[in-house]
Parts: sequence; structure tokens; C-alpha cells
Amino acid sequence: MATIIGGIGSSHAPTIGVAYDRGQQNDPAWAPLFAGYEPARQWLDEIKPDLFLIVYNDHANSFFFDRWPTFALGVGPVHKQADEGWGKRPLADLPGDPEFGWHLARSLVEQEFDPTICQDMSVDHGVLSFLPLLTDTDWKIPVVPLAVNVIQHPMPSAKRLWKLGVAIRRAVESFPADKRIVVFGTGGLTHQLHGTRFGQKNEAWDNEFMDRLETDPEPLADMPLREYMERGGTEGVEMIMWLAMRAAMGPTVKRIHRNYTAPFTTGYGLLALAN
Repeated sequence: MATIIGGIGSSHAPTIGVAYDRGQQNDPAWAPLFAGYEPARQWLDEIKPDLFLIVYNDHANSFFFDRWPTFALGVGPVHKQADEGWGKRPLADLPGDPEFGWHLARSLVEQEFDPTICQDMSVDHGVLSFLPLLTDTDWKIPVVPLAVNVIQHPMPSAKRLWKLGVAIRRAVESFPADKRIVVFGTGGLTHQLHGTRFGQKNEAWDNEFMDRLETDPEPLADMPLREYMERGGTEGVEMIMWLAMRAAMGPTVKRIHRNYTAPFTTGYGLLALAN
């Protein structure tokens, strides 16, 4: 039987990838973020997962506003890097896991989720901005990406993301082969990238969210999306994807590591949990 051995909540932002590629890890503005990932990276090296299951959102690279699935699951053997408009980064394409991907697809449909099944799905900074900070870029660990629409209304509710995490856990537990899986919930934290509230971030809410996610997460699933946006900016709604990770972990978790910085227009958070 497969098992979930860990969960990671991580912000994603294209600027993280730019700073990484430029070697800015020791720049004063960036050093607290990059240093904050090192303990989580060491932990992953110790527990040796067989698979990363990453709940994230696409940013108009694989999907666009004329057709945007609520959930989309990548089941292919390779997930290509999307060109986000300034050329591809110096990173190899990610290996997939079709056997587990198709199992997850069947299980989710049986549990009344209906993801769009993608045999060819590229991934953007929703995955690739933070992943090099946590594992070697020769990508020894396969990835199954699960994209969520947090871009175009109507969006799934926070409760729906919680239920998705529960469904993921059931899918993992029903997989017949041994596989040690780390589930990721990515996005946010608080930020708004347009309008009169451009640049808004809420450090107090970011840290409250991570506190509650660890110790009392289910009430977060009852919050309406409007409240997430009011408290954390319109793009802060991405935080709901962390709920899928937390629900997949089960009721009791142990914090391995936590980090938070907010040097620019986004609150950058990292939370590593073990069962």
C-alpha cells in the first residue's frame, strides 16, 4: 500500500525562479527565503520519497480563459516546462508517474471528482519556482501535478479543496504497490497583483493561516472565497490549495519546519509536516 509520509505547503512565484537562476541566494532580500528551504530539503533527503504529488495552479500557460478546467491531472511520463514568455529556464523537464497518475484519476472519478485528464500537460512556476529549492534538479523523484482553477470564476470552494485532499488520501491508500508520497499544496500566500489594492499583503493573516493549518485546519475550509480575498488579496485565494495537502495528511501532524518572509509584494511561506 502507498503511504503519505509528508506534506509541504509552499508559496510559488516566478520571482523565486528568477532569483534562483541568477544566483541571488545570498542577496539580503532573498537570503531568508532560500535559507528557509534548506531544513525542508534536508528532511526530504532523509525520508526519501518515491513521488511528489503537487496541487498547484496554472498561470495561463497550459490553460487559458476560453477553457479552464476546475481540476486537471497530469498523467503523462514527462511534464514539459512551460515557456512563460521569456524563454525556458535551464531546467530539465519533470518525470511523471503514469501508473500512479492513472490510479489517482480513476479513484478521484469514483469519489465524484471529475478532473480533466491530461496526457500532455506542461508545468510553470506554480511547480518549478520552489521545487529546485527542495530537491536536485536532475529530478530523481517523479511528479504527478494536479492543477486547480484559482484564476477564473467560478472557482472551487475552500471546502472543495479540503474534500479533494480527503479523496487524495483515499486514492493513495488504495494504491496496491508500496510508494512513499509527499503531497504539496502550493500558492500564495497573501498578494494582490492588480487594481487599487495592488501590492497588498497581510503578514498577520499569513501566519494565522499557517498556525491554524497545522493545529485546527477544518474551520479554514468553511471560509468563503470572498473572505480569503478580503483578508489576503485576490491572488491570496491560492492559499486554499494548501488545504488539499493538509486534508490528505489526516487529523494529526507533526511540524518539521516552518519559514516565512515577506520582502516584496507577496508573503512567502513554507510549512513541512509529517504524519
